[in-house]
Amino acid sequence: MVSRVVTPFERRKDVHADTLPAADLGLVKRPRRNRRADWSRRLVREVELSANDLIWPMFVIEGNEDIDVAAMPGVRRLSLESAVREAERAAALDIPAIALFPNTDPALRDEAGSEAFNTRNLVCRATRAIKAAVPDIGIITDVALDPYTSHGHDGVMRDNEVLNDESVAALVEQAIVQAAAGADVIAPSDMMDGRVAAIRDALDREGFRDVQIMAYAAKYASAFYGPFRDAVGSGSTLKGDKRTYQMDPANGDEALREVALDLDEGADMVMVKPGLPYLDVVHRVKETFRVPTFAYQVSGEYAMIEGAARQGWIDGEKAMVESLIAFKRAGADGVLTYFAPRVAERLRQGRLG
Repeated sequence: MVSRVVTPFERRKDVHADTLPAADLGLVKRPRRNRRADWSRRLVREVELSANDLIWPMFVIEGNEDIDVAAMPGVRRLSLESAVREAERAAALDIPAIALFPNTDPALRDEAGSEAFNTRNLVCRATRAIKAAVPDIGIITDVALDPYTSHGHDGVMRDNEVLNDESVAALVEQAIVQAAAGADVIAPSDMMDGRVAAIRDALDREGFRDVQIMAYAAKYASAFYGPFRDAVGSGSTLKGDKRTYQMDPANGDEALREVALDLDEGADMVMVKPGLPYLDVVHRVKETFRVPTFAYQVSGEYAMIEGAARQGWIDGEKAMVESLIAFKRAGADGVLTYFAPRVAERLRQGRLG
């Protein structure tokens, strides 16, 4: 039987609780003292969110017009000109890095994802244009075939099976093309076994020793990716699902094994994806390995917050900030989030708290 805690009020049986002066309640420890004033709350705050914690994912598209992402209110697919302009904005807001994702023309998609190896593909041109205009901002490029394949999977398919080793060979070629275009960080998101080691070896052999690898080390087969797949145009092409290579949402210990493998293979940083449903994994990864650990607040997470806010069901600005603080509290060193420019703007104006 669990014993019940006796409150200070119950220790004075002879006096009615609501007649006791504050000094007589027997409360030596009063945590609320530190919460009374704004200055005090700021002074004892355990976690601080800054622009340095933000990575801004951007979608790029061919043509001269920006196109709204219907399932992600406030997010647009950007023309190259707009992508450069937004990268300049990111730099002005002190956002350290952006992550580029292409919406590839369906006419250029095929079974092998061969457009991924084109040195003039959309991501490579965007990388070169942004680096020319904003040389000091970090550019992270996604290594996976799903934006380029006609079947929507991250690797090479044969007889409805995603082949591991053949996919790794393709991903290596894709990574070299992106590094040659000026990418600072290669981010393999495919979850093929052994791809980090193969990419690291190829980058070093080709003279890209300073190009970093941010491994999507624990990427789950999640229902929260839907709006992203629409944004890059792979949602309508995806055949089947990705559960044979992305992680089972029920597994946490497996995430630690995956992270350990990627670190052993040469990853400089690791990522957990999605974010909020996997804060326990973020915490375990950071506590176990003590390496730069990132989380991706994915499209479905963004859409839920922004959609509810636009319906008036929640305070969107407060929910946005609270969600990002949760990542920091869990141990993340940074977050990929579509809220990045809004949060950075609020930080600049001193309106975060």
